[in-house]
Parts: sequence; C-alpha cells; structure tokens
Amino acid sequence: MATHYLTEEVQNKYHYTVGPYVSPVLRVRPGDTIVVETRDAFEGRITHEGIKPSQVLEYPYVNPQNGPVYVEGAEPGDCLAVRIDSIKPRGPQPRGTTCLVPYFGGLTATDLTAMLHDPLPEIVRKLEVTEEHVTWNTRLKFPYKPFIGTISTSPRIDSIGALTPGNHGGNMDLPDICPGATIYLPVRIEGALLYLGDCHATQGDGELCGVAIEHPTRTTITVDVRKQWTLSWPRLESDTFIMSIGSARPMEDAARIAYADLVKWLVADYGFDKWDAYLVLTQIGRARLGNMVDPNYTIGAGIAKTYLPE
Repeated sequence: MATHYLTEEVQNKYHYTVGPYVSPVLRVRPGDTIVVETRDAFEGRITHEGIKPSQVLEYPYVNPQNGPVYVEGAEPGDCLAVRIDSIKPRGPQPRGTTCLVPYFGGLTATDLTAMLHDPLPEIVRKLEVTEEHVTWNTRLKFPYKPFIGTISTSPRIDSIGALTPGNHGGNMDLPDICPGATIYLPVRIEGALLYLGDCHATQGDGELCGVAIEHPTRTTITVDVRKQWTLSWPRLESDTFIMSIGSARPMEDAARIAYADLVKWLVADYGFDKWDAYLVLTQIGRARLGNMVDPNYTIGAGIAKTYLPE
C-alpha cells in the first residue's frame, strides 16, 4: 500500500464547495494512506488578535477543503471507508484561532433567524496548541482532542458549499470523527472524490459560537472501498461504538435521520429485529450534537459495541 503526501504545494488551490466539477488533485488505491496538510477554517487570514474577522473574511470563502481525491475502484453504490490515523498541529505558534463573528453562531441572530439586536462583538483569541493541550490562559488548559470538522464525498450532481453538512458528509463538526475512528461515506460518483478540511484542536458539543479551536494540521488518513455497501447517510465506527450521522433542520429531524439509519444498520448487519432495535436504542442509545450553527444541524446516534452480537 502506498503513502501519498497532499501538501499545500500539491494542493495549490483549496476549494469552498464540494462537488463533481473539479479535477482530482490526487489519485489513490484502496488501502493507501494520505498525509494531508489542511489549513485552518480561515485559511490563515486571522493572524493576530487585533484583526476583526469582518475585515479579512469574505463569505462563503471560508472552510477551505483539500482534494478532491479520486479513489480507484470506487463506484456508485459502494462505501468509502476513511480511517483517521492521526491529526497533528502544524505551523508557528499561536496555531489556534477562535473568535466571535457578527451574526454567526448558536446564540445570535443569523441570516435565517432575523432579530433586531446588535451584532456580536468581534473578539479574536489566538492560542497555543500542542499535541497535549490548548492553552486558554494561565489557569485553563484544554486537552488536545483533534478531529476533522468537514469530510465528504462528492454528491452526484450538486455542488454544495463547504459550510453545509448533508447526506454526503460535509461540515458536520462531529468530535467523534477523530483519530482511531473510521467514517463511512456514500459513493455517488466514480472515484468517490473525497474532500476534507476544517480540523479542530478541541470543541464542545454544538460548536456554540460557530468557531471551535481552528488550526492547520498534518492529518493522516487511510482509505478503503466497501463494495456494494450502499449508504443513505454517513456512518462512523470506533473501537467502542457505532454511530449513524444525520444533518437537517430542525434539529429533531437530524436526530430522527440518525436514529432511523442506526435502526436499519442494526437490522441489516447485526441481526436485530426492527422493533427490538427501536426499543433497545430507546434505553441505551446515545446522541451526540455536532453543530448547531450551520445551514443544517448535525447529530450522531450511537450504540456501544458491548450491546452488539459478536
């Protein structure tokens, strides 16, 4: 199996939409490993705390995506399995960036929820990020718990903004898409066309203000193809649990998508009766809130592997 290096030089141009209309930047085979140099969600434009995001950011040109990566042998109806091997911070300190952006986040008016109040103040924090900690101040240090905020395969015909999660994956901001986990994405066009970016050093459930600890990374993944495993929505697996992922508005529809898909997964692959699976998940299912700020909200519904047959 080969190892490929998707450096900033090789990537050259980052993308702000996910779709089938861009030529692949890399071609790989199932089982290959890819080392990807991701940029932060602002593509490095917020360089110090004195900058106002509104001065340097132009929406929708945020959340730059690496790729697309063409995976040999991936065909519509297959599933692309992406194992996250490692996510390491790179670049000079302070590597991490978080901020408040006017009319963006979970506790403010937005373009879709208009209110007659003033915009949020523009506050920027630049933070030291190592493989152990994110240093907030002299008292607070957060553990480094990196994950991929945005990862997806290409839709069949649509070109979708990199800020929008959906059944292709996208900007799910789900902290479980982390080293040691494998995310399963539906293949809808030949080669799958894998995109990824927007890695976070840590994030609370919901990504409340819309901006986690954004940082550039050296992210290592291994890709594989599961033939004729047709998925409607992304799924995820770790050593301890399986999870289905739904993205929609309102939030309860995202939860319904995730739990309904998890029931189908338990029936198809683990021998559960449908109604028994429904009852079991009611008792021991767990829901994880990815984001509550994007055009769609994301929820992962999971069950511990201890409850699955061997």
